[in-house]
Amino acid sequence: MKYSPILHIVLHNPEIPPNTGNIGRTCVAIGAKLWLVKPLGFRVDDRELKRAGMDYWQHLEWEVVEDWDHLLQRLAGKRLFYLTKKAKRSYTTVDFQLEDAIVLGAESKGLPPELLDATPDNNISVPMRTEVRSLNLSATAATVAYEAVRQLTAAGLAELPIGESPIG
Repeated sequence: MKYSPILHIVLHNPEIPPNTGNIGRTCVAIGAKLWLVKPLGFRVDDRELKRAGMDYWQHLEWEVVEDWDHLLQRLAGKRLFYLTKKAKRSYTTVDFQLEDAIVLGAESKGLPPELLDATPDNNISVPMRTEVRSLNLSATAATVAYEAVRQLTAAGLAELPIGESPIG
């Protein structure tokens, strides 16, 4: 199904299939497009990936790109926000716009320094206590994506139906 996505969720070198599947499910729920930037730590036909996405995967708008440069070409003109625990700026301070991109790194190492250093004002984090090293990737993606959706729907720029799912 082709549509104009409300957001873009980018996974840079994802490693864990269930995280990607769960993020894919969130993308379907909000009308976001999922981007996977190679190399991937799994095959896209991976059973665990499909299992985590359940029967929603068929409704997901998604694309795999060969590398970061290819992604930048495909998302030309879009604003990219980079999730990192090192950022001093909270995701709640971003004034999200339609088709912004939320970029998350590999589960084991996060985003490469060269990406974070290129546009430091676009580095954001989810505040948390120091006792926690990091949140699960899919929890982080959902937290930030739903804040963007909250802002966009409050501004009248997007609408999500609430009620019965056609899937069940």
